[in-house]
Amino acid sequence: MSTAVIEKQRSAAALLGRLARAREAGLVVALFLLFGATAIVNPRFIGVQSLKDILLNTAIVALLAVGQTLVVVTRNIDLSVGSVLGLSAFVTGLLFADHDIPIAVAFVVGIVIGAVCGVINGVLVAVCRIPALVVTLGTMYVFRGLDYWLAEGRQINAADMPEAFLKLGSGSFVGIPILVLIALILLAVAAWGMRNLRSGRELYAIGSNPDAARLAGIPVGRRLFVAFVLTGTLSGLAGVLWAARFGTIDATAATGFELNVVAAVVVGGVAIFGGSGTVVGAALGALLLSTIGSALVVLKVEALWERAITGALLLLAITLDRVLAIRAERALRASASRGATTVPTNGNGNSAAAPPPESAPVAENLAEGSTTR
Repeated sequence: MSTAVIEKQRSAAALLGRLARAREAGLVVALFLLFGATAIVNPRFIGVQSLKDILLNTAIVALLAVGQTLVVVTRNIDLSVGSVLGLSAFVTGLLFADHDIPIAVAFVVGIVIGAVCGVINGVLVAVCRIPALVVTLGTMYVFRGLDYWLAEGRQINAADMPEAFLKLGSGSFVGIPILVLIALILLAVAAWGMRNLRSGRELYAIGSNPDAARLAGIPVGRRLFVAFVLTGTLSGLAGVLWAARFGTIDATAATGFELNVVAAVVVGGVAIFGGSGTVVGAALGALLLSTIGSALVVLKVEALWERAITGALLLLAITLDRVLAIRAERALRASASRGATTVPTNGNGNSAAAPPPESAPVAENLAEGSTTR
C-alpha cells in the first residue's frame, strides 16, 4: 500500500478521533448543565442519595451498552439483549427459589445462559450471514417466549432469594454502590481491550469497511461471532444483577429494554453505521438518559415526555453522526487537494506517522493488514 494512501487513512483516523472526543466532552457538559439546572429547582437532586439512585439506575443500562457497542461498531445491532437479560434474571430467581443454590453458581448459570444466546445470534449472523437486524429481532421474541414458557405466570419475590445476594443490588463499598463498581470495572476492561487489543481494534475496521477488512486479512466472521457472544454474556450477567437489584422478577422483566440500550449507545456517540465510537461514550449516553428521567420526575414533568425526549435525542445523534461524517469527508478531500497525502519516511523507508487515537483505529488495522500480506 502506498504511503499516500496510508497517510490518508491516518488522517481520517485522527479526524474521527477528535470528533469522538468532542462528542464525549459534549455529553459531560450536557450532564453538568442538566444537574445544575435541576438542582436550582430542587437542591436535593444533587444529594448523595439522589446521585446513588441515578448511578444504580444507570449501571445495568451501561453494562448492556458496553456489550451493544461491541456489535454496533461492526455495523450490526443486537435487539435481543432485553430478552436475554429477562431470561437470565428469571432463571436466576427460579434457581434460588426452588433449589437454594450458592450465589456463585447463580452468576455462572446466568452468564452461561447469556453466552449461549450470544452463540445463537453469532452463528446466524457470522456463519449463516443473515442480517443482524432480522436475526436479533427474531431471537428477541424466541428468548422472551422461552421466558414466558418457564415462568408459566409465576413471579419470584425478594423473599425467595438470599439476603447476601440482594445486597449486591443495594449495598455499597467505600460509599459506592456495588452494582456501579461492577459496571465500572467491566467498562474499564472493555475500553482497554478495544484500545489495545488487535482484535478490539479490528472491530472498528470491520464497521468502517467490511470488504476492505476481509482483503486486509481480518477474520471478519470470527470477530463478529465473538462480538455477539460477548454481548450475550454481558446481557446474562446483567440479568443476574437485575435480579439482585429489583428482587421481584417475572417473565416481563426488562421488556423493551433493548430500545433504551440502543438509544444510550447512539446518544453516546457510537455511529449506528459502524466504525467509530467508544464504550465510554456509550456509558455516558446511558448516564445522560438516566439523569434526564430522574430530572423529569423531580421537575414533575409527565412520564410520557421521557420517551419523547429520548427519541428526539436519538434522532439528533444520528443526524449529528451523518453531518460529522460528511464534514470529515470534505476535510479529507480538501487536505488531499492541498497535497497533504505524502508522508515522511524514516531511515528504513517506513512511514514515520504517529498511530491513530483510540476512538478511530480503523485505518491503522487496514494499513497493517494490507502491508503484511
